[in-house]
Amino acid sequence: MAGGAAVLGLLIGLPTGSSAGRSLSLAWYLSGSALLLGGFFVGNRGPSRPQGEGWMPFSMRRWVRWATPDEQRESISLSALLVVLGLVIIVLGVIADTRYPTT
Repeated sequence: MAGGAAVLGLLIGLPTGSSAGRSLSLAWYLSGSALLLGGFFVGNRGPSRPQGEGWMPFSMRRWVRWATPDEQRESISLSALLVVLGLVIIVLGVIADTRYPTT
């Protein structure tokens, strides 16, 4: 994730006149923030899950079922993973940001 964000940040930032450090830091800030948001939404998923084929968000006929304990643990684990990865990538962005001296 961090490598892909770095390549994309450099491909977009360097032709527009930004420095490599600024391009990397901005790409890592954005991708880390997206991971944090994803972790938040995955972690706040309720205990009900859609059931059956053809479930549509705006359908009048909705069937739901309760999530199994394994599915609930998987949601919490995925949420924790996304939040930790998001924080690590944001820290990479802070390290790459050369606008402010680190003391």
